[in-house]
Amino acid sequence: MELKGDHAHHHTLGSHKACVSLVPIFNHLKDEQMNEIMEVVQTFSFKKGENIYRSGDPSDSLYIVSSGRIRIYRLSESGKEQLVRILTPGYFTGELALFKEALHEAYAEAIEETQVCIIRRSDLQKLLLNYPSVSLKILTEFSNRLEQSEKQTTRFSTEKVETRIAFFLAECMDENQLNEFVLPMSKKDLASYLGTTPATISRKLSRLEDKGYIKQKPHNRIEILDLDGLLLV
Repeated sequence: MELKGDHAHHHTLGSHKACVSLVPIFNHLKDEQMNEIMEVVQTFSFKKGENIYRSGDPSDSLYIVSSGRIRIYRLSESGKEQLVRILTPGYFTGELALFKEALHEAYAEAIEETQVCIIRRSDLQKLLLNYPSVSLKILTEFSNRLEQSEKQTTRFSTEKVETRIAFFLAECMDENQLNEFVLPMSKKDLASYLGTTPATISRKLSRLEDKGYIKQKPHNRIEILDLDGLLLV
């Protein structure tokens, strides 16, 4: 398997087990079924800043994050970066390889030291035929992503930047089920994700803080003080 990470290195069965038993698309299976999957999984690790794949590379495998974080981004014609999503442990990328032979259209880069489990298309297709529940889990994640990207497109065309930030913070609060959370990405990535600049993000966050809707804390922590006010900006 050709991996682009300069120092990507291969791991042992222990990491395969962690991968298969921890990730939502497999962790509902019985032990003997998990063992079957472990046979076809390869585990690699990547250092911060390394590419797992690049746009234009052949796409022939599913990549599942078992530890660390990956940023998926695209480059526009002019070379401007657009963040698509951040993947945390349990999430996957390369899913289009399940259905057709294609080239990657995006870049996947490790944000920190990251372990990735990789299953080739041919192995995965057999597993999907044997375990329809895995197919359903993958389809659920597909539909979540589609909904997310439709929301994103609508927001870009209809909402001002401040509103985009407000909704993003409300979603973080909802996902964490706490009114205080760490921003899931850097300000630079957040700017790329919301279609603006890091300076604008900082300015708008300060403005939301001045209005008493949020409180910014050290280490990228945000506390939401007034959700109703925030959602009306």
